Amino acid sequence: MAAAHAFRDLYGYEPEGVWTAPGRVNLIGEHTDYNDGFVLPFALPQRTAVAAARRADRTLRLHSADVPSGPVVLDLAGLDPAHAPHGDDGWAAYPAGVAWALLDAGLPVGGADLHIGSDVPTGAGLSSSAALEVATALALTELYEMPLTRPELAALARRAENAYVGVPCGVMDQMASACAIEGRALHLDTRTLEQRHLPFDCAAAGLRLLVIDTRVKHALADGAYARRRSDCHQAAAALGLTALRDLPHTELDKALGRLDDPVLRRRVRHVVTENERVARVGELLRAGRLRETGPLLTEGHVSLRDDYEVSCPELDLAVATAQAAGAYGSRMTGGGFGGSALALIDADAEAEVTRAVRAAFRAAGHLPPHITAAAPAAGAGRLL
Repeated sequence: MAAAHAFRDLYGYEPEGVWTAPGRVNLIGEHTDYNDGFVLPFALPQRTAVAAARRADRTLRLHSADVPSGPVVLDLAGLDPAHAPHGDDGWAAYPAGVAWALLDAGLPVGGADLHIGSDVPTGAGLSSSAALEVATALALTELYEMPLTRPELAALARRAENAYVGVPCGVMDQMASACAIEGRALHLDTRTLEQRHLPFDCAAAGLRLLVIDTRVKHALADGAYARRRSDCHQAAAALGLTALRDLPHTELDKALGRLDDPVLRRRVRHVVTENERVARVGELLRAGRLRETGPLLTEGHVSLRDDYEVSCPELDLAVATAQAAGAYGSRMTGGGFGGSALALIDADAEAEVTRAVRAAFRAAGHLPPHITAAAPAAGAGRLL
């Protein structure tokens, strides 16, 4: 396999194993996870592979197939969020952060050589960072015989991204990558980490779920994501809530009347209505009524565009064009400011919808989008 061969060519000996973790698509439930809310993602077939072996010293060597330079070499004793890799080596902050999080938790991780290969698109809203973190965490914990549960693994990976990389994400991406089941969407309570694996078989229903990668790159560490999170926490405090998850949908209008700031009102409206959409989509999946989820997907996009203000012209064009071409529903997925959109369509309409979206992007002068069909894949595991 490619990762093992590349490891041998790079380091001159065989890896002890290869571990992989998937990217994810979030069907519904955007920007709810850091509000202790509900999400409904599933894992993608695209995966990040980490070939790894232990070292006798305290050195961590990190190499990416996507970076032409040699390994980034770090001393485990010197890992510090204040001095995380940056610039051309910024990618290394994610696996280094995982090692740091393990050490910070008092776990007995030692030195290691890692080679990383991935076909999860970066900056596409498909959680390439969580795939890298979870695959690294699984490799290091198994190499050093640390028996963590998958939720514990996901929590450590999230801590790496929050505290070491500096992105204040919720736990959804890491949980989806670590815990997903093939053929199922993961209904996750991000406060309790309670999981329900719901059937999501588009093929059996004669449907396709298209992922439209706009190729607009977003950088969630640039402050916009953190500002949205701060808005939500400020609003929750103003309403006397631990988190916006604690505001029932039936009390939304009354709560909005207590907020003077129009921005905070919009943020609250999105989070509360999005949690309600997750519940309604979950009910439809359990009933096998996949087509009926479409309008809720579109409703979610409008909320993300207007109330949460995290869409962009390319995402809006993808959604509007897919809808006009016959999609049952369409929405952006991921943190926003670029990345990917989803479109739920009849299987026999895939070519037509794909042509329409590509033509619309061409007419608008945008880069040609990458469009693929997605189906729920398995979560992280050992490949070799």
